[in-house]
Amino acid sequence: MKKLVLVSILLAMVVIILGAYTRLTDAGLGCPDWPGCYGHLSLADTAKHIETSQQHFPERPFEAHKARNEMVHRYFASGLGFLILVIFITSIWQRSYHRPLKLPFFLLCLVCFQGALGMWTVTLNLLPVVVMGHLLGGFSVLSCLFLLYLRLTPYRIPGGDHRMRHFGKYTIVGLGVLTFQIALGGWTSANYAALACTELPLCEGDWYGSLDFAGAFSVPHAENYEFGAHDYGQRMTMHIVHRLGAVVTFVYLSWLALGLYKAATAKLIKRLCIMLMLVLGLQVILGVSNVVFSLPIAVAVMHNFVAACLLLVLITLSYTLYRKT
Repeated sequence: MKKLVLVSILLAMVVIILGAYTRLTDAGLGCPDWPGCYGHLSLADTAKHIETSQQHFPERPFEAHKARNEMVHRYFASGLGFLILVIFITSIWQRSYHRPLKLPFFLLCLVCFQGALGMWTVTLNLLPVVVMGHLLGGFSVLSCLFLLYLRLTPYRIPGGDHRMRHFGKYTIVGLGVLTFQIALGGWTSANYAALACTELPLCEGDWYGSLDFAGAFSVPHAENYEFGAHDYGQRMTMHIVHRLGAVVTFVYLSWLALGLYKAATAKLIKRLCIMLMLVLGLQVILGVSNVVFSLPIAVAVMHNFVAACLLLVLITLSYTLYRKT
């Protein structure tokens, strides 16, 4: 079961990367229906029957590369859902071996809800709230799988250093701060606001005169949310808030890593603190590169991937502190 969970973690990472790539190539509506693509479950069948498919969806011209990106993402996501189902069945089968049962059940419910969010992403034409929720759902599935992997590992840190336990609450706060920042990033991306500011450290021109917080975090009525439905001032506000969130996240996690490194005696905790700082620094570099180089796809996908890695490092650090004996 542990190997199965590890494979699922790797697959979840692939799904997150593919999801980001699908989003960045504007392929979120590459298939205007769900779960198939222009009425077919196979992309090959769709390509063979382009004329027939177009008759059912005349408002969405068939674009092979976008449909391919969307369907590949769906195939991998479906495979992940199947593995999580197998994990749940295995946990029931091995319950006499004291395997975790509640977490696999929660994972199964979570991945079913994630599938529903994937469907609503298409049927509601990229409604920003749903797109952001779909992103957070993917990160939640990955986090729960990783936590299950740790639960299945004989994970104890020797030394009897009980004074380290009080740092655990600070890591929990750090997880909350990081999750909120990921949500801000998802909202910025879902509303096509990643390039609303093209200068650093702040926006160009009279940016402060165009701030609109109420509009930035509302959902305007639109038939289709592809390419965004907010005006420039609202998108710029999203971008500014995301940048400010990045500063707060960087400061807090840096303080946590440095303070914990100084207080720790176990080598593992020190290594995790170093890893946290390295991944955090890389994430800041990628975020700056997105602005400087006008959101290159490779950099933007890596920005999403490294955010997931940062989350896993913080989960490991928190788990280590709470399991320390």
